[in-house]
Amino acid sequence: MQGIADMGGTDGWGRAHPPRGDERVFAEPWQARAFALTILSGRVAWGDTNTDAFRHALERLDRAAYLDEGYYGRWLNGAELMLTETAFLAPGAIDARARNLLGEHVAEPPIPEPARPHYAPTAEGSLRTVEAAPAFAVGEHVRAKDMSPPGHTRLPGYMRGHAGIVEAVQPAAVLPDTNAHFKGENPQHVYSVRFDSRELWGAESEPFAVTAELYESYLETPS
Repeated sequence: MQGIADMGGTDGWGRAHPPRGDERVFAEPWQARAFALTILSGRVAWGDTNTDAFRHALERLDRAAYLDEGYYGRWLNGAELMLTETAFLAPGAIDARARNLLGEHVAEPPIPEPARPHYAPTAEGSLRTVEAAPAFAVGEHVRAKDMSPPGHTRLPGYMRGHAGIVEAVQPAAVLPDTNAHFKGENPQHVYSVRFDSRELWGAESEPFAVTAELYESYLETPS
């Protein structure tokens, strides 16, 4: 899928502001609590941390939930979705609790029966060992496949169908496309691929290079 986070090359999002050198990790105390609550929610929902599944939860939020409540507001909305989908939280439970805190006396929905997916990572982190040799070499011309997977993917939409050059072969890692859906780790080689901006956005684009870390199944040899 092409989620809301896949904004590269699109217009209408306003000016991008670079981070300030003195910027704090958490500008407000509630943001630190939101960070901790989201990490805990993932472990409750899935039994362990799954960054890919969390990213997939974020990209399925609607525009308001993703953009209008800030970075850590987005995390809280993602945590609610994770807990609701695994039935650790009833739909509407948070809204009912918030309204009760405001004195509205709303009946909270009953607690459902949890439905945690089967998830057991084979090792810590995302790096894995792959016995097969890399399919592509440094300096080789490759093309990002022009594909639109129905679920989560880390292949940016604006790179699909465009050609680049392999700059480095990185360590193999868990494939997000399957791991986000609890369908196995499917580890693959990862490549740093350099694209010319004019290849991605046309000849009128300002010339500069864009480098992305792409999984082996995202790439093909140009015909």
